[in-house]
Amino acid sequence: MTLHILSCHCGSVKLHLRLSDPIGAGILCDCSLCRRRGAVMATVAINDLKVLQGAENLTLYQFNTETAQHYFCKTCGVYTHHRRRSNPNEYGINTGALEDTTPADWRNAELTDGVNHPSDK
Repeated sequence: MTLHILSCHCGSVKLHLRLSDPIGAGILCDCSLCRRRGAVMATVAINDLKVLQGAENLTLYQFNTETAQHYFCKTCGVYTHHRRRSNPNEYGINTGALEDTTPADWRNAELTDGVNHPSDK
């Protein structure tokens, strides 16, 4: 496991993550929110994510089944992470907000069918 810092654009929110090394494939989802958000995500266990700073600056957004919990910085609007509906014991994180990676690291992201998610049936 490797330690990583994830931050929003304005720096108000910082998360501390423990991710497998190498991190693995990124995930793209085609649900209505993710399609518009466009972020490549990686998965982290609930216990491997800690908010270092700015918890009060995170805002929660939920829709449809309201199972997933999507967090955004109130100041700059950057999506930082979400509690997954497919596995509530995991977070999806915005790989673009990791301080030590670049978008090129995620060019082989795998597409997930969020439109036809089994939790919605």
